[in-house]
Amino acid sequence: MRSLPHFPLLRMVYQGEMLRLEVLAHGVLRLVLTRPRVRNAINVKMIEEFEQLFTRLEGDPSTEAARLLLLQGEGDIFCAGADLAYMRAQAEASEEENLEDARRLGRIFRWIAAFPVPVVCHVQGAAIGGGLGLAVCSDFVLAQADAVFATPEVRLGLVPGVIGPYVVRKLGLAHAAPLLLAGARVAAREALLSGLVQRVVEPSENAEEALDQVLLSFLQAGPRAARRTRDWLRMLAPLPAPEVIEASARTLAEVRKSPEGQAGLEAHFGKALPPWGMP
Repeated sequence: MRSLPHFPLLRMVYQGEMLRLEVLAHGVLRLVLTRPRVRNAINVKMIEEFEQLFTRLEGDPSTEAARLLLLQGEGDIFCAGADLAYMRAQAEASEEENLEDARRLGRIFRWIAAFPVPVVCHVQGAAIGGGLGLAVCSDFVLAQADAVFATPEVRLGLVPGVIGPYVVRKLGLAHAAPLLLAGARVAAREALLSGLVQRVVEPSENAEEALDQVLLSFLQAGPRAARRTRDWLRMLAPLPAPEVIEASARTLAEVRKSPEGQAGLEAHFGKALPPWGMP
């Protein structure tokens, strides 16, 4: 991943197998998904590394000095959602194991949405499922023109449980409902109309320069004013309440083990249409 013109790397805060957190110049933290060979798909190990990262940042000077958080993914795809092996494991796990997994997954999105400074997400290729979750928890999404967005859980007989509250918070019910209920892919320019994306990088533009401009724009704000404004925005549009978070996790866990969820996952693994699928 190339350096941004105005934001050279200063130091590494966290280096795992699947995640990397860097401190860039001018108070920018860059969190990078580093599984490009599997399209930065989420699995148990990535969830564990997120948890390690959260612990590492508690009271860390990097957080105190931060002015922006930038989310990126290495390679051609920002994040393609759940890893196939991870999905298989959850299909075979008990409902209680599924519930604990859903709670852990949900904490990732809560952490991003509650981060004390503005969050910018750069999406190339696709943001699917959990990748979409990371995007909707951000304040600004910069998308390449060929990027697509989707939360396809309903097509697998599942429910977009732990990301659903953040999709509704970001887009409102009018835009969130079609996205969540149909599970269809949405192109970057269409996502711009709904507010999911804030800027599309056209093929004629340089992506690094466009991102550089976005970051510089946010840095025109006073550091304390930006933090206070993000706090204030959470008052105006509150994060999901604890009972909503728990209900979302329970819904996902229950549906994963339901007959329809099992049939949908089995069809997905076999690259076949589910029983309800339309050819």
